[in-house]
Amino acid sequence: MYFALSEEQAALDATVRSLLDRNSDGEAVRRAIQGPRGHDPDLWSTLCEQIGAAALAIPEQYGGAGFSLFETHVVLERLGYALTPSPLLGSAVLGAQAVLRAGDADACSRLLPDIAAGTAVAALAWASPDGHWHPDRSGVRAAGAGDGTMLTGSAHLVLDGADADILLVVAVREDGLVGLYEVDPEASGVRRTPMTGLDLTLRFARIDFRAAPARPLCEDAGVPLAELRDIAAVAVTALQVGAAQRGLDMTVAYAKDREQFGRPIGSFQALKHRMADMLVQVETSRTLSWAAAWSAAHGAADFAEKAAMAKAWCSDALNAVAAETVQLHGGIAITWEHDAQLLFKRAHATSQLFGQPHEQRRRLLAADRGTPRAGAGAAAPAPS
Repeated sequence: MYFALSEEQAALDATVRSLLDRNSDGEAVRRAIQGPRGHDPDLWSTLCEQIGAAALAIPEQYGGAGFSLFETHVVLERLGYALTPSPLLGSAVLGAQAVLRAGDADACSRLLPDIAAGTAVAALAWASPDGHWHPDRSGVRAAGAGDGTMLTGSAHLVLDGADADILLVVAVREDGLVGLYEVDPEASGVRRTPMTGLDLTLRFARIDFRAAPARPLCEDAGVPLAELRDIAAVAVTALQVGAAQRGLDMTVAYAKDREQFGRPIGSFQALKHRMADMLVQVETSRTLSWAAAWSAAHGAADFAEKAAMAKAWCSDALNAVAAETVQLHGGIAITWEHDAQLLFKRAHATSQLFGQPHEQRRRLLAADRGTPRAGAGAAAPAPS
């Protein structure tokens, strides 16, 4: 079977690549991460207005483009290649998919059009103090019911949480069920604290709630959250595959230009073998990542296993490619001026998001044995 992008998907990939080639080189990435929002607002607006990146996986009835998570995957892979910081993962994947899976038609009508247009950024406050995304527990507790619900506690490692316009919160109810809530990010009782992680292209925040008023969106969100965690993990693999391809390309280009003993270092057989191994890591990662994304887009029965397999493999592969990129570039790769250090940090940070490799492999082992799958909530990058 030949598995490749459709004509429309290939055109989408080419369009995003052309835009990022013009507007998101290494210097532009550095300027963006030093900006107040951690990304380039003009580039984000262009991605949303001209390409519809945030709208791809949102149904047309809610202001979206009516495509699927696979098209979003294509855009994320290209953003991963450019190492471009953007709210696409936190807002258009985590935020939008959380709203959709909550099953609240009113919330979908109110929130999704602005997310799709890119005029509002959504953030999902979920991770517990242990740095894991658990579908059955949270560091935030909900008291009361209906419009009288109040949230108390803390959510950690909230992607784009410091500046989000729409704030969604996972909280444990008084009856022990885990619910999904909408909170006004500017409400009294909400305090947002930016947190600096290893990868500066990913912007995190800690959000503290002190009797913050909340609107319930889903009172029993355990099953949707388990699926959402897998969707987020697969989305991260798109960033990883793109970054791995970037590491391979920059290493091959450097090996052609860098001379030692009067000849390009790429002509030495030992280095050819190492770059060939990098190519294998990139291509196998892309295969697993696309397969998992296809399963997510079509609601396949084996999606959970595909997601675990892809996240484990792509995380290890990008770490290996990043290490080789640094090694084959030599001393220049550990300087701030070179993009290899951005790649290295992206590798180690994303391998922690939504399930570390060993946690995902443990899920696969449990599935093979027919036992309940252990949660792969993932320790995210430790704040520095």
